Amino acid sequence: MPTPILTVENVHVVYGGVILALRGVSLQVAEGAIVALLGANGAGKTTTLKAISSLVRAERGQVVQGDIRFRGESIVGADAASLVRRGIVQVLEGRRCFAHLTVEENILAGGYVNRPSSRALAADLERVYAWFPRLKQRRRQPAGLNSGGEQQMIAIGRALMTRPRLVLLDEPSMGLAPMLVEEILEIVRGMNEQDGVSFLLAEQNTGFALRYADYAYVVENGEISAHGAARELADRTDLASLYLGGAVAAD
Repeated sequence: MPTPILTVENVHVVYGGVILALRGVSLQVAEGAIVALLGANGAGKTTTLKAISSLVRAERGQVVQGDIRFRGESIVGADAASLVRRGIVQVLEGRRCFAHLTVEENILAGGYVNRPSSRALAADLERVYAWFPRLKQRRRQPAGLNSGGEQQMIAIGRALMTRPRLVLLDEPSMGLAPMLVEEILEIVRGMNEQDGVSFLLAEQNTGFALRYADYAYVVENGEISAHGAARELADRTDLASLYLGGAVAAD
């Protein structure tokens, strides 16, 4: 097995000191892998990602038990901005673009965290445009005027400007046509294969997620209820009825 870039071990998360959202979640992301985190809405996928990125603290959430290690070092309680500088970035559910800023201004916003030189910033921007040529055509357009798929590309491009080693991608298919979802996930696969970026992908659309992932975990009611190689889980029709409420086969 490749060395894990991320290890989540027996993590419990409480909101507001009273609501137990995660109950002993454990998972690993191997270096250079795409790992899917599957489950219904409200199962605990987003909380898991935010526990890793420390964004859960902004919602009065706290990791009260367990450990989260990035490249072997515990990051529980770390400042979210410092984690971005260390190589972990989260693309939030719902895209979260700055609607009044241009496409290019949105993308550039992700690049300043590492205080790059002007030349490095320009090089990173061109790298993003190489992955998303459609965005270069619309770079002067306000982000809010772009389609949902293009806004998802903007959000991913902004994350790439941080030069991440691990991207936490939350519900990239939400509200998008299947053709656009496939286009975005093909780019994710390309970044993974060519640049070695690891991905933890939280997704309800099991068909797409299992097609692109190497390994997958199923979360139900804040607990991991199943895990295994993505191809093996795709063949388990019992997961659809027991945990996901629908077919695991491709849409």
